[in-house]
Amino acid sequence: MSVRPDLHQHYVRACEKLGQPENPFIARVLQGTDKNDKIRWTKGITLKIAGNNHLKPVQRVTDEDLGVLASVLLNAAFVTGLDLGYNVLTDAGAKTMAAFLQENSSLRYLNLMFNDIGTSGAELIARALCRNKTLVHMRMTGNKIGNQGGMFFASMLEINSTLEKLDLGDCDVGMQCLIATALALAQNKSLKAINLNRPLLYSQEEETTVHIAQMLRNNSSLVELHLSKQEMKTFGVERLCEALYGNSSLRYLDLSCNKITCDGVKFLGELLKQNQTLEILDLSANRIEDDGAMYLSEALALNNRALQA
Repeated sequence: MSVRPDLHQHYVRACEKLGQPENPFIARVLQGTDKNDKIRWTKGITLKIAGNNHLKPVQRVTDEDLGVLASVLLNAAFVTGLDLGYNVLTDAGAKTMAAFLQENSSLRYLNLMFNDIGTSGAELIARALCRNKTLVHMRMTGNKIGNQGGMFFASMLEINSTLEKLDLGDCDVGMQCLIATALALAQNKSLKAINLNRPLLYSQEEETTVHIAQMLRNNSSLVELHLSKQEMKTFGVERLCEALYGNSSLRYLDLSCNKITCDGVKFLGELLKQNQTLEILDLSANRIEDDGAMYLSEALALNNRALQA
């Protein structure tokens, strides 16, 4: 039986074959991986090629670099995670990644946060995830995919039954996307965590929160929900609390950086007297004041035994 060549050797040859200069950062990460033989054959590894790794000199990954890397990793079944955050990948890189996701059957974690992927790149990746049966955790945070790009991910959630975590925070998604995502999650049985932080909302009516609350009445798989920077006020919090009386799966609720006052927290205090599922509640950067803190402390002192943070 022939010994499989190392990833770094594969990479050097692929660069020569494709006439693409080597990216020294990618080369160094692959060399480090090759040294750690035992782990890679047993547990699987995550390649950390994030462009914000300041402890080492970094040459950020381009679309062309990704083309070579994808060809090297296509049959590397021991690579189960890929962190490409904070690089300079565009829609062209997203096209490469979409093709990779349709052919690869070992990758479980993909981090593309804070690249330059737009709407058309989001469409390609979302469509690839409609067919992919292995990816469990996807991070798109900080790519300005817009409302339309977010809609493609919402449609994907109606089809995909493998993905467990999806991060669409800071992606400039809008009201349509949030409502479509809420409708998809009312049916989706596999997603356990979603980040919908900082959408671009131009309405003060809190329609999106109403739809998310309705989803929480029907969804029994979601464990973690991030709704930071949603302009949420008392009305929205009241709708969420009404829904959570009947929900027994949600353990982590992030409501940070909203416009929640002591009036809104009063509803949360009442909920916490009965809810025994929530373990983490994030209310940082709201204006709950002393009265709000009193409502919470009363519930925690007398009734609630589940909340941990």
